[in-house]
Amino acid sequence: MLKHIPPILSPELLYVMAQMGHGDELVLADANFPSVAIAKRLVRADGHAVPPLLKAILELLPLDSFVSMPAAVMRRVDEPDKSAPIWAEFQTLLDSVDGKHVGVERVERFAFYERAKQAFAVVATGETALYGNLILKKGVIAPG
Repeated sequence: MLKHIPPILSPELLYVMAQMGHGDELVLADANFPSVAIAKRLVRADGHAVPPLLKAILELLPLDSFVSMPAAVMRRVDEPDKSAPIWAEFQTLLDSVDGKHVGVERVERFAFYERAKQAFAVVATGETALYGNLILKKGVIAPG
């Protein structure tokens, strides 16, 4: 155990996040996502839902402040203009990081898969909520 590191973050996930550079993307994938088929680097987080993982990740991973939408969700296929219920939870967590609104892009399903193939890593979770996938773009930590 380490001080100040959320225990939900595995050593493997910490290592992956530490290797990421500015602009690299991390996919938090729900249990239905084809993680093994898509991932360049796969981190298992079975048994964990996305929101608690997201909360812990955001304690350590800066979001990209040079883009208007440093996060992305997979747009619903059944009702493309409607939000999935879990997205409100994502938005609350994202907005709580720096106390300001974080833009979240809605990406068509197959475009989301293609983007995930280019991501630095995919975290396969046990999230059962439909459309419980999220992409995060890493930012920089300014000296100071």
